[in-house]
Amino acid sequence: MLPGLLLCAGIAWIALNVSQHAWAQQHGLSALTISILLGMVLGNTAYPSMAIWAGPGVGFTKQRLLRLGIILYGLKITFQDVADVGWSGIAIDAAVLTSTFVLAWWMGTRVFGLDRSMALLIGAGSSICGAAAVMATEPVVRGRSQDVAVAISTVVVFGTIAMFLYPTIYKLNLIYNWITLDAHGYGVFVGSTLHEVAQVVVAGRSISPEAANTAVIAKMVRVMMLAPLLITLSAVIARPSDSSGGKIKTVVIPWFAVLFIVMAGIHSTGLIPKQAVDVALEVDTFLLAMAMAALGLTTHVSAVKRAGVRPLLLAAVLFVWLMVGGFVINRILA
Repeated sequence: MLPGLLLCAGIAWIALNVSQHAWAQQHGLSALTISILLGMVLGNTAYPSMAIWAGPGVGFTKQRLLRLGIILYGLKITFQDVADVGWSGIAIDAAVLTSTFVLAWWMGTRVFGLDRSMALLIGAGSSICGAAAVMATEPVVRGRSQDVAVAISTVVVFGTIAMFLYPTIYKLNLIYNWITLDAHGYGVFVGSTLHEVAQVVVAGRSISPEAANTAVIAKMVRVMMLAPLLITLSAVIARPSDSSGGKIKTVVIPWFAVLFIVMAGIHSTGLIPKQAVDVALEVDTFLLAMAMAALGLTTHVSAVKRAGVRPLLLAAVLFVWLMVGGFVINRILA
């Protein structure tokens, strides 16, 4: 497995360094996004000839190291963060997440005729935390590499649009005074509706430090909801259907999601020194970037093209819902 592991690590290292560039940070390009893009470039050029010796390590990275990365991701949040947003903030996040995910499931399968796994992956990326949520949901829905790549691409496209659109609308509102919305309310709105953590940071900082801090906390509470969603989704998928003749499928408990919450709980105790947490989070980012690289390496552009425009249309509908429906939810529950 060593050659494949080294290949993914090399791509992740490049992605991490590129993500530190000022231009990448201004445009909300995280190391995860850059890593999958680099992986796809290599995967559709030189990697096919490398697969015979790199395949085992790439497969291990995409499956096992991804789960470890999701577990360590729990160190990004604490239960104190949840308390900081209050019950209204928790209710807003839960309402936005649930409504967006259910809408993705229903419209994806009933309106756009997508495979269930594709619809659920797009729904996870839009409703929770972007690329990381897509990757975490893949083992539960047993999605294909091309489905994951398409779902992540929709997060990149519409999350980037929203990252620049949100601050623009807020500044215009200050001029024309359409509605009453302060920096705190804007931060909760951004954190509860924008796709990626990096995009939330950029959209918040464009207004003020207060807006950025509130947005990040609201986003982290949303991230914490990843584990309950995956456990619930696993149980729902296992329910008997007409086609299965009433036979209950095996419930696949995503233990990495459970350990994600456990890790957040351990972090909440304050027993882990901050320096150790910082190091662990750096390792976590590297592991997730490696997993993204592995995904990119095994994704063929032709397969993404065959998915057509329907996944993009679903993501566009969810984007509009997050902006309009998400804002309405914020106004009602705030």
